[in-house]
Amino acid sequence: MTWLKQMWSSILVLAVVVIGARAVPITYLESAVAKGAVCLDGSAPAYHFDKGSGSGVNNWIVHMEGGGWCTDIATCVQRKSTMKGSSKLMNKDFGFSGILGGKQSTNPDFYNWNRIKVRYCDGSSFTGDIEAVDPTHKLFFRGARVWRAVIDDLMAKGMSNAQNAILSGCSAGALAAILHCDQFKSTLPKTAKVKCVSDAGYFIHGKDITGGSYIQSYYAKVVATHGSAKSLPASCTSSMKPDLCFFPQYVAKTLQTPLFVINAAFDSWQIKNVLAPTSVDKSKAWKTCKLDLKKCTAAQLQTVQGYRDQVLAALAPVRSATTNGLFLDSCHAHCQGGSAATWSGDKGPTVANTKMAKAVGDWFFERSTFQNVDCSSLNCNPTCPAVSTED
Repeated sequence: MTWLKQMWSSILVLAVVVIGARAVPITYLESAVAKGAVCLDGSAPAYHFDKGSGSGVNNWIVHMEGGGWCTDIATCVQRKSTMKGSSKLMNKDFGFSGILGGKQSTNPDFYNWNRIKVRYCDGSSFTGDIEAVDPTHKLFFRGARVWRAVIDDLMAKGMSNAQNAILSGCSAGALAAILHCDQFKSTLPKTAKVKCVSDAGYFIHGKDITGGSYIQSYYAKVVATHGSAKSLPASCTSSMKPDLCFFPQYVAKTLQTPLFVINAAFDSWQIKNVLAPTSVDKSKAWKTCKLDLKKCTAAQLQTVQGYRDQVLAALAPVRSATTNGLFLDSCHAHCQGGSAATWSGDKGPTVANTKMAKAVGDWFFERSTFQNVDCSSLNCNPTCPAVSTED
């Protein structure tokens, strides 16, 4: 449960970051329960909806909340007693900021759109779908149904008339945005401009410090536990094992909808959990280093630098399509678009002298293309903020 605890701590960071942002009340989708679209504990799905106005009344951003995954009965049981497994335990209001912000000064391209934060309570990046309910622990693996129910509800509330739409997310929610990207586009009017944005969701099929791939075995457990295989993009699963299709780099190869990737080359979550997961760091040599790169040895820093090479290789499918966008900074961070400060403010990173808000806006509206990779070494970008772990 170490990973899960790390994700929970990020919520506290976000709460501090968005102080002063518009508080948007929660909406419980009680009608979804009858369809079996429920959280891990059987409670109703939920989202926060700030309605669009003026020129944005027919434009929509659906933003998927992140928060890790559960891999087996034990971790899912623990999860269902938290806000990441039960809507009964969720905060009733959520401060919208960053890409969801409602101020023109800090979010000029999307501030008056219909902006939705979909709460995460299934532990599978909204992909699970098992009919049977675990009889002993009363666990429901229904993430894919939650996704569908929320989208259907938003369509009934006006998204069926969308002229412009974005499916986005942070971390596990950003992975969900990639996995559901083409399906999202197919649901909306053919005349709509539809694109997807992943913020820290490009989890790579990377090698860990032993030369193995712990993350592959981890994702395989998620897919098996939640019955995710049939919900993953068929364009990927038709030629690859389902657990590999949980990795964006393989889904991106066949993705038809334009995708913008915001990611840190030295993503703080991936350094801790893909490169140097606790379970493979038997000697605990990386325990301090992976939390604070200033405390790494020269050899460890060389390994961290090498991880950037793995990230660049995995991003090849994104970079190969001119319709895609890329904002790859050299920060040690995770989820950077959730606050006004990092999305467009002075404290946010720049790549090619551009803030991420402008990069994404220019890309979406096709004012210009944006596929830029930051300077190559750790700490080479002076605009990088302190480690961010928003979720």
